Amino acid sequence: MRKQKGFSLIELLIVVAIILIIAAIAIPNLLRSRMAANEASAVGSIRTVNTAEVMYSSAYTDVGFSTTLKNLGPNANTCTGATGATSTGACLIDNVLGSGTKSGYTFALTAGSGGASTPQYTFAVNGNPVTAGTSGQRSFYSDQTGVIRYNQSTAASSTDRPLQ
Repeated sequence: MRKQKGFSLIELLIVVAIILIIAAIAIPNLLRSRMAANEASAVGSIRTVNTAEVMYSSAYTDVGFSTTLKNLGPNANTCTGATGATSTGACLIDNVLGSGTKSGYTFALTAGSGGASTPQYTFAVNGNPVTAGTSGQRSFYSDQTGVIRYNQSTAASSTDRPLQ
């Protein structure tokens, strides 16, 4: 009688089934972890915009708060050497956040209730998931008060619950 070498088809199918079961358990946890990481990044980005707005309004008192993310970012400035920072390219945030999309979230900076008046005394920043339920669950909002607020179902606003 000859000895068989290798695995039988049944043994290979059992191993494949076990791997599929483990993957079915692990993938949802991985997706939840990714959404949590995207939300943490979004909160960090909102904090960065808040800090950049305070620095911008201090540096450009005749303008007040910036009304666009591009003004806070490099915006074609090299941010070094003779070019330096200007009110249309303050070099306070990186060009990724300045583009308005980062880590599965889109960010929008708008003028507050002051409208188009100069200097601008208010601002509002929103961070919304690119695909709700996939890249993030919550939307975030902040304004010149520095309080970050969130909403589970729609775009966050000044009346929503603050982060703890």
